[in-house]
Amino acid sequence: MFKILIAEDDSELRLMFQRFLTRNGFDVTVVSNGQEALDILSQKFFDLIISDIMMPVLDGYELVRSLRDSGDATPILMITAKSEYEDMRLGFLSGTDDYMVKPININEMLLRINALLRRAQMVNKKKQTIGGTTLEFDTFSLISNGEQVILPQKEFLLLYKLFSSPGKLFTRQQLMDDIWGYNTDSDLHTIDVHIGRLREKLRDNLDFEIVTMRGIGFKVVKK
Repeated sequence: MFKILIAEDDSELRLMFQRFLTRNGFDVTVVSNGQEALDILSQKFFDLIISDIMMPVLDGYELVRSLRDSGDATPILMITAKSEYEDMRLGFLSGTDDYMVKPININEMLLRINALLRRAQMVNKKKQTIGGTTLEFDTFSLISNGEQVILPQKEFLLLYKLFSSPGKLFTRQQLMDDIWGYNTDSDLHTIDVHIGRLREKLRDNLDFEIVTMRGIGFKVVKK
């Protein structure tokens, strides 16, 4: 069960988020400001943090900066009443991974949480292997037959996602959300372009191939 920490000073919102996420299978802990969040984070591990910006004692910007400065890479979804571009820019500069503006659509929040958790799991695994081919996350490298190829970031992440579950079909929308992010301006055709580039680079690979399910998505299949 994934553990989520919510830092929100509005008691009604805090309770609503807690109840909704608990019903959806998460282990949820709530605090009312950034300092309380830091205190509990020093004692417990969480898979994801949801943080308001405007909070007493320690605000969301300061909370995120403090975590990132200490090397903490826990995914963070920032929630705020502020909708100006500058506020969003400051949120991302401080180190947040995603951003939502109140009033919050809780079903959309759930989609964003799941996307952030999937990306975090990809990063944590660090290495994937099929047959004699290995993908190394730290260097964005594909190693096959003793040869190492450094892939562009998006191509690597796309292949790494497919590689993680051989035989599993991923829709274009799933891949777009996980690799490009929920707020991307890119369209689904971008996936096909990157798949085409990967196929060209992998045409001589003997361990696997990328298969298209027309109108749906893609999967990696072992040869």
